[in-house]
Amino acid sequence: MANKSTDRFDGVLLGVAQDCEGGVQEMLDVIFSFLARKTDFYTSGLEDGKAEKLINAAFKKHSASAEEEAAKKKARYLEMNRKQKERAEKERLQDEEEAKKTAKVNKTDNSDSRIVEVTDEEADNFMNKGEKDKGIPNDQPNGTTENEDKKENATEKDDEEDPDDKGKLKPNSGNGCDLPHGKYKWTQTLEEIDMRVPLPMALKGKDLIVDIKKRHLKIAIKGRTESIIDGELLHDIKVEESAWTLEDKRSITLTLDKINKMEWWNKLVTSDPEINTKKVQPENSKLSDLDGETRGMVEKMMFDQRQKEMGKPTSDEQKKQDMLKQFMGSHPEMDFSKCKFN
Repeated sequence: MANKSTDRFDGVLLGVAQDCEGGVQEMLDVIFSFLARKTDFYTSGLEDGKAEKLINAAFKKHSASAEEEAAKKKARYLEMNRKQKERAEKERLQDEEEAKKTAKVNKTDNSDSRIVEVTDEEADNFMNKGEKDKGIPNDQPNGTTENEDKKENATEKDDEEDPDDKGKLKPNSGNGCDLPHGKYKWTQTLEEIDMRVPLPMALKGKDLIVDIKKRHLKIAIKGRTESIIDGELLHDIKVEESAWTLEDKRSITLTLDKINKMEWWNKLVTSDPEINTKKVQPENSKLSDLDGETRGMVEKMMFDQRQKEMGKPTSDEQKKQDMLKQFMGSHPEMDFSKCKFN
C-alpha cells in the first residue's frame, strides 16, 4: 500500500518509468545519477557507508510491504479463480440440465413416428378431427387459438408491469449481462462483479493493458487503437481489492470489489445496455457469502421490511420506543400525557 506522503509523486515517477526503455535498471540509474548531480546525498558529510545504509534501509522497508501486498494479491487471485470455477461449473450443470430436458421433449414428440397403415374409417375420423380443429370457436374470434391468446395475455401482462422497464435486458443466470456479439459477460453478487473478456487471439499478459481505477475500467491490446473496454464504471469500486488474470491466453477474468455492497448494478460501464434489476435473483447471493458487517446490514433490512409489511415498528423504531419506555420508567415524576411522539 502506498504511503500518502509519497504517493503524490506517483504521476511523475510513472512518467519517468515509461520513458525508461531499459526498465527498472535504467530507472534506478536515472535516480542515483540525479542524486549525484543535483544533490549532496553522497557528499553531505555522511560517515563512510552511511549513504549505502540509508539505501538498504529504504529497500528493506518497501520490500517487506511489497511482499505483503503480493501475498494479498495472490490470495485474491486464488479466491477469484475459485469463485469463477464454481460459477462456471454451475453454468455447465445448468446447460446439461437444459439439454436433457430438450432431449426428453424431442424424444416424447418423436416417440411414435413410425409409418403405419390406417383403415379408411381411421382416415375419415382423422380428417374430420382436422377440420374441426381448423374451425373458429365462438369464443375465439379472428381465428386465434386459446394458446395464442394465453401467450398474448402473458406478453401484455409483462409489458404492463412497469413501463420504465421496457427495453431493459433480462439478467443472465449470474444477475449480470452477456453483451451482444460475445464482447464480454459479467455477473454480480452484492459484494463484487465478476467479468470474463474473450480475446481475439492467444496473448500474453505483457500484450495487454488492464487499467482498473475507482470509477473507470480500460482493457486493451497493446498496439491497437480501439480498446475492448474503455469507459466509466456505474459505481465506485475498491481498486486494491480488485484483480485480473489471464486464462489460457484466450480470455481475461476480472473481479471488481464493490464499495456499496447494498445495491445491484444495472450495467457495468455507463455505455452498456441496461438490465432489469427487478428480475435479479437474490438467492444467488447467499448471506453466508457476505462478510459479517454486510450480512448484518442485509439481515436488518430484511427484518425491517417484514416488520413494515406486518405494520410493526422497524428495529430502529423499536429501539427508540424501548429507550423512551426506559426513560419514562426512570422518571415517574414527569408528566408525559400531553407529549406527542412520532
